[in-house]
Amino acid sequence: MPDPQHLLAARVQAALAAAFGPSYADADPVIRPSSFADLQANVALPLAKKLDRKPRDVAEEIVANLDTAGVVSDVQVSGPGFINLTLSDGWIAAEAQQILHDDRLGVPPADKPQKVVVEYSSPNVAKEMHVGHLRTTIVGDAIARILAFLGHDVVRDNHVGDWGTPFGMLIEHLLDLGEDAAARGDSSVSDLTAFYQAARQKFDGDEAFADRSRSRVVALQAGDPETLRLWNVLVDVSKRYFNAVYGQLGVTLTDDDIKGESFYNDLLAQTVRELEDKGIAVISDGALCAFPAGFTGREGEPLPVIIRKSDGGYNYSTTDLATIRYRVDTEHVDRMIYVVGTTQALHFQMVFAVAREAGWLSGDVQAEHAQIGSVLGTDGKLLRTRAGRTVKLSELLDEAVERAGAAFDDVQHDASFDAADRVAIVRDVGMGAVKYADLSVARDSEYTFDFDRMISFHGKTGPYLQYATARIRSIFRKGGVAPQDAAGPIVLGHPAERALALELLRFGTVVQQAGDTAEPHRLANYVFAVADAYTTFHENCPVLKAPDEETKASRLALCAATLRTLVTGLDLLGVPTPERM
Repeated sequence: MPDPQHLLAARVQAALAAAFGPSYADADPVIRPSSFADLQANVALPLAKKLDRKPRDVAEEIVANLDTAGVVSDVQVSGPGFINLTLSDGWIAAEAQQILHDDRLGVPPADKPQKVVVEYSSPNVAKEMHVGHLRTTIVGDAIARILAFLGHDVVRDNHVGDWGTPFGMLIEHLLDLGEDAAARGDSSVSDLTAFYQAARQKFDGDEAFADRSRSRVVALQAGDPETLRLWNVLVDVSKRYFNAVYGQLGVTLTDDDIKGESFYNDLLAQTVRELEDKGIAVISDGALCAFPAGFTGREGEPLPVIIRKSDGGYNYSTTDLATIRYRVDTEHVDRMIYVVGTTQALHFQMVFAVAREAGWLSGDVQAEHAQIGSVLGTDGKLLRTRAGRTVKLSELLDEAVERAGAAFDDVQHDASFDAADRVAIVRDVGMGAVKYADLSVARDSEYTFDFDRMISFHGKTGPYLQYATARIRSIFRKGGVAPQDAAGPIVLGHPAERALALELLRFGTVVQQAGDTAEPHRLANYVFAVADAYTTFHENCPVLKAPDEETKASRLALCAATLRTLVTGLDLLGVPTPERM
């Protein structure tokens, strides 16, 4: 099921080759949506300069060689040389009909599937997830879903912070509380923020405790079995907490996806040695550093990537380089996507540069930083509590569900479900609102977290899209027909029918673009465009009260195709779609 823009681009390219020779077969046909037709080819204007001819004459020669059979119903040259292309209603209807019979909605699996690591979420052990983890978790999960749908071998990687000097004080604090406190689920341990803060306070104020903590770090790094056992107690407590948040959000991460910093600990020395052997890492001011080309400070001095600190310790850069080396040499990945905040942009640029110099990243292996912008409050500043604290993610999600319940009760909805149904629906609405508000914004942009806006059932929101799917399902229930039994055929009469069907044909191209660029907002904006086109259709084209049975069958089929597209698109974004609302 070809996207009309791609199909016409290929045909215009063929016309260019036929009119002006094979050397023009790969020229950009400059196909764009048009307010004067369905699409417009603007290639005649730049091409006229090369050919030293009038743009309109070039456009007319392209049209004379253009194959319009079965697809284009009208071609017009306008202005200085714009080619306006109107698609055949019959072709649009036939292609929309195919959606009813294709589980993949016209999206073919990748010709050359890649092994892709998507690193996302990445919270710290023994610390609660905060609002800063919201976007990396939601966006990363959508990227992983989209790439898997496209047929790639996706490795979800939760690179948790589970190693380093803080674990000395955390283990000692756990021993002071009593190890059985963790097994009992005491709040002194399960409240991770309070647990961490109490350990830090003791470390800063009790020299004996600080000495014990430092000794414990040495034991941990040396692999002492008892210390590792205690470390695992903290890791397990944190995993239970992470999984609770992931379950609430509806993301696809599991314990099997965790490869924390500790996983790469045994690889750090090997990685450093290889960088030294290749002459990439050198001693500078007592530390082992790499100086990738092209990175300088304000005074023009080379910027270092510290590989090993002057005290002999390793850092994030060391771990990130060992991770790249492992993924290339052991996992044999083709692409790595790091879903991490924009503030880490320079870090990743420099780490990737060092990895390229070491030969771990080549033309066959791609590493990219999918930058994530900050979440702002309605005051335009970083989102925080009224007391100025970082917002806990679990509290934020709980409030989203609470507010969704209030908003849901304020609108007219299906009254046939019971209290348990309401709880499930409200949960889906709350999570759908939070996730869509995030995903509808370009991932590298800041966005304002505004409950009143995102939980509204009107406008560009998750609840609006969820309600659109529920409304379509309601039509089928009232009509006594299952969506999968709506067979059509689809016939386009009203302009709203045509506009909706044409929008449905863009699904495959949008999903492919979202996967290629790791930008889920492209798909999020597309599903809104589909829902918006459906709303216009619903307001102008009665379905169950259509004027005749043929029109009714056609509109039911169009509803079914729309439902499949919306549900599939929202599922790729991780947004749930309740059966009823």
